[in-house]
Amino acid sequence: MLYIKNGTVIDPVNNRLCRADLEIRDGRIARIIERNMKEPEALQEEMTFRKRTALEGEIASESGAVIDAAGLMIAPGLADTHVHFRDPGFTYKEDIYTGARAAAKGGFTEIVLMANTKPSVDNLETLSYVLDKGRETGIHINSCANVTLGMAGKELVPMELLTKEGAAGFTDDGIPLMEEGLVREAMLEAKRLGKPISFHEENPSRIINNGVNQGKASEFYHIGGSPREAEIDLVKRDLALALETGAEVVIQHISTKEAVELIRQAKAKGAHVHGEATPHHFTLTEDAAICKGTLAKMNPPLRQEEDRQAIIEGLKDGTIDLIATDHAPHSREEKERPITEAPSGIIGLETALSLGIRELVKKGHLTWPELIRRMSTSPRDLYGLSGGRIEEGAGADLVLFAPDESWVVQEFASKSSNSPFVGEELPGVVYYTICDGEIVYGKSV
Repeated sequence: MLYIKNGTVIDPVNNRLCRADLEIRDGRIARIIERNMKEPEALQEEMTFRKRTALEGEIASESGAVIDAAGLMIAPGLADTHVHFRDPGFTYKEDIYTGARAAAKGGFTEIVLMANTKPSVDNLETLSYVLDKGRETGIHINSCANVTLGMAGKELVPMELLTKEGAAGFTDDGIPLMEEGLVREAMLEAKRLGKPISFHEENPSRIINNGVNQGKASEFYHIGGSPREAEIDLVKRDLALALETGAEVVIQHISTKEAVELIRQAKAKGAHVHGEATPHHFTLTEDAAICKGTLAKMNPPLRQEEDRQAIIEGLKDGTIDLIATDHAPHSREEKERPITEAPSGIIGLETALSLGIRELVKKGHLTWPELIRRMSTSPRDLYGLSGGRIEEGAGADLVLFAPDESWVVQEFASKSSNSPFVGEELPGVVYYTICDGEIVYGKSV
């Protein structure tokens, strides 16, 4: 048994905060004992009261362990539905074990992996390998399968068979699908199987050098860059197909204001479409690509301030209902190559919650329940996964964090360190991540 007392619970379903104790038995929340909320000034004072170390305030008793969560917020464990653990094939960058440790350190208890491994997840053997290894990590690891065999964009994978073997959804993330008829066929099959299908929206015919925005950043590097039209083209096509087919479609890592508005319009027409935003796209602009170099090179690229603001507005009004990291580890050697040769992508599992706190909650764009809904409840609901709720009988997947304590980004549980946020001081210190009632991460001294 685990007893968590004196915490401030974030309830993303009922859109409220409450003071409560949680009693956890057999991996589930057995009891919630609500207490009176303090006045805001007193609560703020308590939240900044003292630094904690791992399991500080925990005492042993006949009934089990007790965590004193005074000053901490308690939220459903976070869920990231867009993650690259590079396993199999590229484990020098990351593997499922190190990726899971990075996830737990960041407050995540549920992960959905992308399928662009080597071999790719277009077959039962690779899917089983990933899922079996994921079961050894202490957190919940799911995986999408590919949409097309070998990610070649020519022939669909056996989607029904892969669904029966546990595929959470389908995506060729990393490579856009260009054949419209094949995309329509894939959407119809995904709808029949009741699975989401996700799309990387960049038309390669419009891109000269990917990873940086065509504009100030590309001019700085004297390269062609990636224009906003590359994203807009495929978003238009796939939203029309989503409306036609009725499939649950995810538009991944949105980078342009036009894409946000197109998704808003498609939702108004009744399309089952979901907008996904990364923390880096709602935090940074192409200026970071100039200042940070390859550490801020990604696909799609960071764009302009008006795009960043549009993404925030989309998060505020629900047009964008998912926050996902697109955690993309690369080695130091790879990222030290010239801008046109270095791979795109950054890691994000260990900084995502803090960036959401700093950019969205502390600046008044989202409430605490709204942030956690986009980082926990909505991703799980889309993929048909349990969790994302703090209620009696629910699984005990939780993150306990101090929202006003700060930390400096410098050491990672991930194998990789390719982050443009290295050296920054961020709010939101994760103290405990609990999965199925077990502490899978506790902050060390």
